[in-house]
Amino acid sequence: MNIHLSPDDTRTGRRQLLQLGGGLALAGLLPSVGAQGTWPSKSIRFVVPFAPGGSSEIIARSAAAELSNTIGQSVYVDNKPGAAGNIAMSEVARSDDQHTVILGHIGTLAVNPYIFDKLPYDANKDFKPVSLLAKVPSLYVVHPDVPAKNLTEFIALAKKSPGKLSYGSAGNGSAGHLAFEYLKVTSGVFMLHVPYRGTGPMLTDLLSGRLEASAIGAAAIIPFIKSGKVRCIATGSAKRLPQLPDVPTVAEQGFPGFEMTQWYGLLAPTTMAPANVAKLSAETMKAMKTNAVLERLRGDAAESVGGTPEEFAKFISVEQERWKKVIARANIKPD
Repeated sequence: MNIHLSPDDTRTGRRQLLQLGGGLALAGLLPSVGAQGTWPSKSIRFVVPFAPGGSSEIIARSAAAELSNTIGQSVYVDNKPGAAGNIAMSEVARSDDQHTVILGHIGTLAVNPYIFDKLPYDANKDFKPVSLLAKVPSLYVVHPDVPAKNLTEFIALAKKSPGKLSYGSAGNGSAGHLAFEYLKVTSGVFMLHVPYRGTGPMLTDLLSGRLEASAIGAAAIIPFIKSGKVRCIATGSAKRLPQLPDVPTVAEQGFPGFEMTQWYGLLAPTTMAPANVAKLSAETMKAMKTNAVLERLRGDAAESVGGTPEEFAKFISVEQERWKKVIARANIKPD
């Protein structure tokens, strides 16, 4: 037997079905449209474009641990070093899985665009700023065997034998590279630069005496300073650090206005949906202000920031203008 429904009957049936479906969703028996679009829907991969062992590792893991507690999925750090951060930046720039982000850095965002003739990524077009995470003052350190108790003596030693002393960095364009080149330009000394594949390998040679000096983020080097394995001859901060009250700043030792601070922020590829970026930014700002993060970073002389995407974008622009001039003056080139 065939049953024929009038158009009115059909419309009524559809309305009843939609009403039933809505009721079931409210009762929790069917997933709602909003629940289906919840982000993140899986673990978030937080790429760090440097080897383990430096300030980047400390900042990234501190942020990731807190985000994992609040954002609804785990956030795990994935170190991917190489080519001054260009390899990782290029990979993440092409990512479209909505669950991959990267640690932005003074080197990859404000230096590489001006020292490389061609980059595999565009620092301003391929990424969306999420939040500035932290700032870390650079500390100028020497191996204990170097006969210099402070920056004044170190500069005198370098000028006495130009090119004899060597300093190491995490690689060309790294924060440590910039910090020492900035000091060289300011003080008029010449030293040999030895680039490594990350802060960890460089520290190994510095601690063993194969390198005389380095400029390293406070978070990574303070434990070695306090244990006497390296000597801090100056801080790049505007004021003396509470953790090292007896160590004068570079500015105090004859170079007024000198300041060198590394910085780290969270970036998403431009393919990430605006709503997801907004949620990630809000959660990141909260994470960077938790007591756990504040205490962790304070112990390493790092300043937790946690700003908005707009504030981070403006900060990047200002830093690019600053370092563009320094790079041109120092004639910094990738090896």
